[in-house]
Amino acid sequence: MNSRQKLLSGKTKYVIALLLLVLISLVFFVNTNSDFDLSRREVLLRRIGHEILLQSGDSTSRVLPIKKIAENEYQISFEKEFSFVTDALVNTTKRLLAKDYHVTDYVVNVIDCENSSVAYGYAISKNKKEDILACVGRKQPIACYKINIKFKPSDVVTANYKYFITGLAFLLLIGFVFWKLKPKKQLSKIDNNKQFTFGSVVFDAQKRQLEINKETIDLTATETRLLLIFASSPNETIERSRLQKEIWEDEGVIVGRSLDMFISKLRKKLELDPNINIVVVRGKGYRLEVNV
Repeated sequence: MNSRQKLLSGKTKYVIALLLLVLISLVFFVNTNSDFDLSRREVLLRRIGHEILLQSGDSTSRVLPIKKIAENEYQISFEKEFSFVTDALVNTTKRLLAKDYHVTDYVVNVIDCENSSVAYGYAISKNKKEDILACVGRKQPIACYKINIKFKPSDVVTANYKYFITGLAFLLLIGFVFWKLKPKKQLSKIDNNKQFTFGSVVFDAQKRQLEINKETIDLTATETRLLLIFASSPNETIERSRLQKEIWEDEGVIVGRSLDMFISKLRKKLELDPNINIVVVRGKGYRLEVNV
């Protein structure tokens, strides 16, 4: 193994550890960030309930625990009955929810506890022209109310999804760079500078040439690598899976009939010597037969 290969091999553990660390940190960040944002939102909802009671002249009764009644919907409920002015409710929710930077669009429904009917409702959009407001400025009678606020889906989720995609892209980039820098695996421990002689054939792997009966035949790079394996083990069966792996799969390409095609081409180039042939060993692979 040369010095460059040793250096990259030594770095492998550190690169893998870095990738794992980034991935774990990313997952932790996304989950932590999501939990924090949702908890902060619940505090803002309690603050809305608190200010509504103050506006009605109630400074002593409690805002009950915030309930999450659906995936993106929350309910503010109260200990006692109260009255409210519609525009004051609208302004309060807009002012406080503006502090939640994930919130863009939401719908507010004030529910009458006795019959579960909607006593008042409105919709707020990031685009103010799409706001839906009605009966602004009217004071609602004292009653038991619950306030349901439904947020447009994917506010917090979308933000965290972007973090995840960005982090994943970063991991893929690191992996790609590492893969490109990784030295090519040695296909077989064979001296490709060596000349092989079998029968009347002289095979020069370095020059990618065959010399048969004083006739020179050029080989492609793939043909050379195939013959290099056969020439190093004449009259021995070479498994098909080994040839595919060492010639193609280790280079990142999986082939089917390509191997048969190159074997056929090699046979034709070896035909000048009838004592040399590459034969099929059924169910196993191929063998370079040297009958000398």
